[in-house]
Amino acid sequence: MKLSEQSTLYCKDERFDEQTVKKLAEHYSAVLSLLGEDVNREGLLLTPERVAKAMLFFTQGYGQNPETILSSAVFNEDYKQMVVVKDIEIYSLCEHHMVPFIGKAHVAYIPNGKIVGLSKIPRVVDAYARRLQVQERMTKQIKDCIEKTLQPLGVAVVIEAQHLCMSMRGVQKQNSVTTTSDFTGAFLRSPKTREEFMHIIGVDLH
Repeated sequence: MKLSEQSTLYCKDERFDEQTVKKLAEHYSAVLSLLGEDVNREGLLLTPERVAKAMLFFTQGYGQNPETILSSAVFNEDYKQMVVVKDIEIYSLCEHHMVPFIGKAHVAYIPNGKIVGLSKIPRVVDAYARRLQVQERMTKQIKDCIEKTLQPLGVAVVIEAQHLCMSMRGVQKQNSVTTTSDFTGAFLRSPKTREEFMHIIGVDLH
């Protein structure tokens, strides 16, 4: 079966701007050539286009507004205990080498008359993760978004991630994990509240 015939058997429903995909694919084709590859061999014929679409997917957060996502499901509720969403998967690209870093985020807030639909917190995390990032900035961005939109009594964000720029190149340490944190309000003022959160998510910042 020819490649052209294979490609007609399955059609993935992807919505990307065709002109953007075309321009990116041209650049990736040039990169492959510069690396010494033959862009006309069978295994690479569709690679530039695939990579172009993959990069648009990996960076789709640029087209998303995290504050709008969060504010789309805010409800009045008289609840003032800690709300924790933990182990949120993160897949992002380091802006220094455009190599993935992978991990999980733990997010908590203490409502001040308003709660948010729980699925919106992972969506906010994704909106910031799906960009060229550094872990430190992303941690603060998530915290600031929740703080600004919900105006809660406190926000806590902890991110644990493994950076492939450390394990695949550079220092080449395979098992190193980077942990970042940011706290506001009750989580910042009260060691007991902060310790409760850290106990819930099972992370030790000592």
